[in-house]
Amino acid sequence: MDSSSDSEGILSLRLLNSTPNSSSASDTSSSQNNLGTSQKNIRSDNVLEEDFIAVFGGLGYIGSHTCLELLKAGYNVLIIDNLSNSFEATFSQILNLVEQHHHSKRQKVPLMHLYRADYRDESRIREILSEYVIPDLVSTFVTAPRSRITGVIHFAAYKSVLESIEQPLKYYDNNVAGLIKFCSILSEFNIKRFIFSSSATVYGSKANSRVQLREEDCVHQSESYVDQFGTYHLSEPGCIGLTNPYGRTKWMCEAILSDIAVADREWSIMALRYFNPIGCDESGLIGEDPCGVPTNLMPVLMQVISGKIPSIKIFGTDYPNTHDGTAVRDYIHVSDLARGHICSLQAAAKMNGFKTYNLGSGTGYSVQDMIKAVEQVSSVKIPIQISPRREGDVEKCIAWPKRAEEELHWKTERSLIDACEDMMRFIRRKNFQTNVMMAKVS
Repeated sequence: MDSSSDSEGILSLRLLNSTPNSSSASDTSSSQNNLGTSQKNIRSDNVLEEDFIAVFGGLGYIGSHTCLELLKAGYNVLIIDNLSNSFEATFSQILNLVEQHHHSKRQKVPLMHLYRADYRDESRIREILSEYVIPDLVSTFVTAPRSRITGVIHFAAYKSVLESIEQPLKYYDNNVAGLIKFCSILSEFNIKRFIFSSSATVYGSKANSRVQLREEDCVHQSESYVDQFGTYHLSEPGCIGLTNPYGRTKWMCEAILSDIAVADREWSIMALRYFNPIGCDESGLIGEDPCGVPTNLMPVLMQVISGKIPSIKIFGTDYPNTHDGTAVRDYIHVSDLARGHICSLQAAAKMNGFKTYNLGSGTGYSVQDMIKAVEQVSSVKIPIQISPRREGDVEKCIAWPKRAEEELHWKTERSLIDACEDMMRFIRRKNFQTNVMMAKVS
């Protein structure tokens, strides 16, 4: 995620269409004192005339893949991240992939700006956003300035269910209180197209109802709908059985954003309810690589494959309504998820108000299914350790993805095996680099 700032804040800033006059892509690990803002003007054309999508937390797992897909689609991208759970090297990897993509098509390479900053650092965020105000309106008496930032994607949140149970105040402070200040600042700059990184955890115990989860199962304003069986329903605002503080923060944030959109009709806000992202870009250059101890299933499986941990713990094998007794989740390839943000930005440009969307495949796989898929791709037998259920876990969580298909024109394209193969490519490459570095040291 993106949180915690660092002195002046510019970690690196490179315009992809040009040759930097002082630093290259390989210099991103240099100290920020050696990186000046003069690089903004190295291009011959007027950068101030370019529009940008701002991605907060853009070097994390989902953020980095979303930035990559945005850039490949031709968007200029402004990344704000503090690297608390991400790495500087990811910036260079994205640059390389984007350059390869556009050069192969003989296309102009979009711009990519990177600042190291905490999204809760109000003065620093105002300073950054001020740089993207359209200059010819700054000196006029316009109440709300126009910005070159035409949309914001917000990934800057803590995301561990287990950690949220252990440190709830940390989650409420960053995820909820931070969002309130952040939206106020965006409003000051008249930036009101907003894509929010939400979660299927907002459905709480509704996930145990043995049916696919619809957006109408958790609403913030009354909604009516007709289900797939032709039955009319009226959904009332509220939530049922949220099982952990992380899920509560996501629900609270959605409620806040819904209220903002009701109060100010200029806002266009979409909350994307992720199910379980896995995999990585097919290049294997970027992937899920958390700084701390991983808690998600796929990176833990990769650590077993890599020999870093001896076995995988299965938390609960006695769920009564799954085919093998282990918990079932809707796993979605992260590149498909990233594309969903582009579809959302495009749709948000044509609407106002607040809307929620499930980003999932509509298909459930158990923990045992996941283990077998990784074993198939890696040809490695994975040792298993049976453990009791974890607090906050639900039995099943599967999306009803039709709203996104119909309104965003988005659906998943990659399979579970695709995700496992891509992740193995990332892990093999990472292990190879680690072995090379260790050999050099020895």
